Amino acid sequence: MTDSQPHALIIGAGAIGSFYGAILKRAGCTVSAVVRSEYEAIKANGFQFESPLGDISWSPDHLYKDGDTPDVVPDYVILATKVLPGSDRAALVKPWVGEGTRIVLIQNGLDIERELADAYPDNPIISCLAFVAVSRQGPGRIKHNAYGRLVMGRFPKGADAHCEALRDLFVAGGIDIKLADDVVRERWLKCVWNTPFNPLSVLANGADTLTMLDAPGGEKLVRELMDEVMATAAADGYPLPPQLPDSNIEGTRKMPAYKNSMALDYLNGRPIELDAILGNVVAIAQKHDVAVPRLETMLAALRMRA
Repeated sequence: MTDSQPHALIIGAGAIGSFYGAILKRAGCTVSAVVRSEYEAIKANGFQFESPLGDISWSPDHLYKDGDTPDVVPDYVILATKVLPGSDRAALVKPWVGEGTRIVLIQNGLDIERELADAYPDNPIISCLAFVAVSRQGPGRIKHNAYGRLVMGRFPKGADAHCEALRDLFVAGGIDIKLADDVVRERWLKCVWNTPFNPLSVLANGADTLTMLDAPGGEKLVRELMDEVMATAAADGYPLPPQLPDSNIEGTRKMPAYKNSMALDYLNGRPIELDAILGNVVAIAQKHDVAVPRLETMLAALRMRA
């Protein structure tokens, strides 16, 4: 690890992981990647981007396969994999974590940090929520459509010098960062949109946002699902602004029709992050005896489908 040129390692260098790797590369960092597939394509051509930010294509300084050993211990291990049932994320990062390595999660869902915090109590855990529209176009080819903002904070609370240093790197790379004193609350805020729209898109056969809202009864159902998430958050100690469902729906209607990440995973035959985005919310509701019949029905239907 060096002070002059921070070294970040991306685990899960798909669309989102490779995008934030590109931003850190623009900031002057050494950026490496661990890939499970597409190794030969990325080794030959790096990550090729189409982006409104310009040419942000980049090649990893070190490219690894699963099972490889690191050439150098990184300053930041950035975990950008999907949070899927049965995945052991603590074991996944273990070969790359050294003393002082910051573990950065750029992942969807709720209550996803504890596994890493328990396994690595001496390493800072920086939790990030990504607001970005990116998609994979082919091996090592990524289209960045819009946005890129990150909300980040230490888990479970605070925004310390570790967060500030990482924020400064991302800002130098050209994206907006919000530091959050309570990142768990920020995850609840995002769940008000994610928890209804993502799973519902799978039940609607990969439908886009406007198709879901415009279907007969669609907006009413989305609003009722949001209300159940809001009630669960309040019971868990995170009361959210009452106007949030209105503002989320209004903002979604202003956007072009958009297929969310779970819809794209479903349409492409990939596993979906069902527990991280929906199952964990239902489990917290049940712990607090909050009635969430619509969320429970949606979860049961998707588990049957799986």
